[in-house]
Amino acid sequence: MSFEWEGIPKEENFNSGHLACQGCGAALSMRYAMKVVGKNAAVVIPACCWSIIDGAFPTHALETPVFHTAFETAAIMATGIKAGLTIRGKGDATVMAWAGDGGTYDIGIQALSGAAERNEDILYVCYDNEAYMNTGIQRSSGTPWGAWTTTTPVKHPKDRPKKDIISIMAAHRIPYIATATIGYPQDFIKKFQKAKSIKGTRFILLLSPCPPGWKSKPEDSIKLTRLAVQSRIFPLIEIEDGLNWKITKDIQEPIPVKEYLKLQGRFKHLKDENIEHIQKNVNREWEILKGKTHK
Repeated sequence: MSFEWEGIPKEENFNSGHLACQGCGAALSMRYAMKVVGKNAAVVIPACCWSIIDGAFPTHALETPVFHTAFETAAIMATGIKAGLTIRGKGDATVMAWAGDGGTYDIGIQALSGAAERNEDILYVCYDNEAYMNTGIQRSSGTPWGAWTTTTPVKHPKDRPKKDIISIMAAHRIPYIATATIGYPQDFIKKFQKAKSIKGTRFILLLSPCPPGWKSKPEDSIKLTRLAVQSRIFPLIEIEDGLNWKITKDIQEPIPVKEYLKLQGRFKHLKDENIEHIQKNVNREWEILKGKTHK
């Protein structure tokens, strides 16, 4: 049996005593990310769960300077900090913007797009828990079709598909884009290491389970990310220069999407025909993805 943690850096730059909920995917994601990002860095956090999780200065959880900023300004603030550090002769420092799906897919997309178009030298990470979790589990454009949120109740669940933020970022032709999850830590670490070594705008999307918002058990968070990959709902990929697509975990025999959905109360209202609709969409999207990797 292979040791899953082989190759994972031992260095810890994320302290205990943070304010995350039990089973928070965003907390464990940050722990992994900071193992790679290291202390020679600055982290920009807009309004999101992580603006709370980090805790109050001077006892915040990260071993780096942290700049809390407005909801819509993560990318532009990271850009400014990087420019300032470069002028001071500290251009080798990594500047990482760390935002949720609300601050990335929706409110922050204009600043992100602008930074990407200019190819600013920042690492932008979106931990995607698929709703505005910090303010009460409201729908975002990252919320999947059919999901319950407080603004898409059971009788009126979300009736639009999840925004394809990966294709949007690929259209900017930035040097590096990747998806990752805490369920595959070695893949996660390798992608952050690669992103750190590249100059220009790098974008990493993390699927990040939220037990309160997903109505799931805290102990199922890692399992859920693995099921998302194994069902092809959340493919693990890399994209270089917006053109070269690569699947880093090719699922030859996918599990039914039902296995992923049934562990989450936000989908318990779905009928068999709804689940079949999701399955067909996942199958179609996988074929589209495979076509992109063959170019």
